[in-house]
Amino acid sequence: MDFFKDKVVIVTGASSGIGLAAARRFGSAGAKVVMAARSLDKMLDLAPSVGEDVLCVKADVSVESDCREIIDQTIARWGRIDILVNNAGLSMRAMVRDMDLSVIRRLMDVNFWGTVYCTKYALPHLLASKGQVVGVVSIAAYSALPARSGYSSSKYAVRGFLDTLRIEHLKDGLGVLVFAPGYTSSNVRNAALTADGTPQGETPLEEGKLMSAEECADILARALSKRRSEVILTPLGKATVFMHRLFPRLTDRMTYSFIAKEKDSPFK
Repeated sequence: MDFFKDKVVIVTGASSGIGLAAARRFGSAGAKVVMAARSLDKMLDLAPSVGEDVLCVKADVSVESDCREIIDQTIARWGRIDILVNNAGLSMRAMVRDMDLSVIRRLMDVNFWGTVYCTKYALPHLLASKGQVVGVVSIAAYSALPARSGYSSSKYAVRGFLDTLRIEHLKDGLGVLVFAPGYTSSNVRNAALTADGTPQGETPLEEGKLMSAEECADILARALSKRRSEVILTPLGKATVFMHRLFPRLTDRMTYSFIAKEKDSPFK
């Protein structure tokens, strides 16, 4: 895809899942890719599969100085930023009544503040290039998921932040994309935090039946090439958002029933 040729693209959470698939997709199209994640060794091992022009930056997006370092190293290397993909994220699975408040705080730090920090420091460069910023959210940013209070809250917040940013820069040439995958096969559910803040270590879903990270990355690339402002994925995801807007109480009951059927559901 010629659209990405020689563009400088930053992807956070690039060591696995949608982030890694997106980095590979951009790299295969000729982009200069910045991979940012907490595991530098893992990224260095993966970098040859991403492309020929790759910069790996060790960063925890919940740390403001790390986010600034991603931007500083990118500018030092290439002098510009064309696309920022805020993909790094963390999930959880616990009822509010059972959960330590540190769990919600951690999710807000990673999902919301990570997006805010990276976007804030990249913004002058994105405005200069008339580039694009992406927030990888979730259907949970439109219709809340029970037992994922911190996840839904943080994703709602990211959507609000980016929608506001789009309006503020409506006449500046900045593209702002809210990208909402449905259930996608990744490590996010294995790493999801439980009530006491420890990772649950396994997924309650049949990952093989979910949309692949590669398919998700292909759709993201097409959306960026068309400078879309919003993408909601999967038939179930689109139906959920539509139903939530028109029939919120019915959607609440349907969502409850859906989550109650999960393996080891917190409702039980």
